[in-house]
Amino acid sequence: MRVLIIEDDKKTADYLVKGLSESGFVADTADNGGDGLYLANTRDYDLLILDVMLPGRDGWYIITELRKHGKSMSIIFLTARDAVQDRIRGLELGADDYLVKPFSFSELLARIHTILRRGPIRHPDVLNIADMEIDMPRHRVLRCGIEIDLTSREFLLLSLLVRRKGEVLSKNLIADQVWDINFESDSNPIEVAIRRLRKKVDDPFEKKLIRTVRGVGYVLTDKGC
Repeated sequence: MRVLIIEDDKKTADYLVKGLSESGFVADTADNGGDGLYLANTRDYDLLILDVMLPGRDGWYIITELRKHGKSMSIIFLTARDAVQDRIRGLELGADDYLVKPFSFSELLARIHTILRRGPIRHPDVLNIADMEIDMPRHRVLRCGIEIDLTSREFLLLSLLVRRKGEVLSKNLIADQVWDINFESDSNPIEVAIRRLRKKVDDPFEKKLIRTVRGVGYVLTDKGC
């Protein structure tokens, strides 16, 4: 497996190259956006690890250009930008995952293996499940044609559930993806967030989409009640 790391911090890049090489990957690096985009366009990579803040072209520009020209390699953002809006933007632009610095290499490696096992998945701008529609670029959610007002965090949580529909997501996974915090497995904040989301997207409608799998986590599905 060949990986391209676009990272301007030499210490971080060297750390990633060492860890990935020891894990059986072949890793190339670029320390600026222009060189990184050139390599991504001219060589075949299975995975791109991409920072947002780069000299020259930034990470937003790079992923936009790659996806616009049909490049389907998996992309993980690895960045210090931890705002909810940045996470949403990364997913909107076609990233497979978004990990915030400082990071654990073992966690990054686990995410890489998960992504490569399932292969690159390109989600459309508009996601649909049952009678619900999520317009990612416009941050707009409709059920039965009725617009639902969500906070940025609620939108990110819902989009995670929809993108992984049918898959039971643990509280720890949700906390990591939406808050970038490792709560305890029985942590109440996740339950509160799910409860608030259900109140908006499920309670007013006959068909319930968000299900609790007791002792495991939550799943969004259009099967059953």
